[in-house]
Amino acid sequence: MAIGIKALGIFAIVPATVLLTISFFVLVIVRKVEEEGLKSFGRIIAMLLWVAAILVFITGLYVMATGNCPMINMMGECGMSKMCGKSMHEYMGPPMEGKMHKGMLRK
Repeated sequence: MAIGIKALGIFAIVPATVLLTISFFVLVIVRKVEEEGLKSFGRIIAMLLWVAAILVFITGLYVMATGNCPMINMMGECGMSKMCGKSMHEYMGPPMEGKMHKGMLRK
């Protein structure tokens, strides 16, 4: 399973590319704006987008290098992995037998 998770790291290129594309368009708009306050705000937004893209890309490299996905680890800590081996009735209660009217029954 580690090889499959390592391959998921390559998909970090997609959101990083989207963030860099958005920052490009922000910088294009900033060049056309005349107010200095808006120009500096646009540059700050573009820099934040660059930082986010770098973080996403570095996380992808980390997943590719180690095979240790942070999101899968967080799901395990929150109890999501504990739910896998049990039936839905243990969490939701027994089914409602005989308490359905004719409109709820499938034909």
